[in-house]
Amino acid sequence: MGAPQSFYETAALFEPYNQHFLQDIGAFQVGLGAVLLFAAFDRQGSALSAALLGAGLGAAAHVISHVIGTGLGGRPEVDIPAFTVVGGLLLAGGVVERRRAAG
Repeated sequence: MGAPQSFYETAALFEPYNQHFLQDIGAFQVGLGAVLLFAAFDRQGSALSAALLGAGLGAAAHVISHVIGTGLGGRPEVDIPAFTVVGGLLLAGGVVERRRAAG
């Protein structure tokens, strides 16, 4: 996500280079990794809280991807606020579920 050109030149040698696509894929990988880390190390939470928090972090990374790539397409004036709301809701749901599961 942080260096899409370098990733493309090193590992993703398929044409055409698409910065926005690679940044978005990186953002979703952040979310998947976060889910796994929450599931493995957060003993007070539940599987649902791990999924919500990890997806929320992935959504936040997706917002960052769109802020960085504002000039790469899409509708930033709609996409960024919408993705921010989705990410916020996922994170809030994850926090609420974690507190519920922790009792």
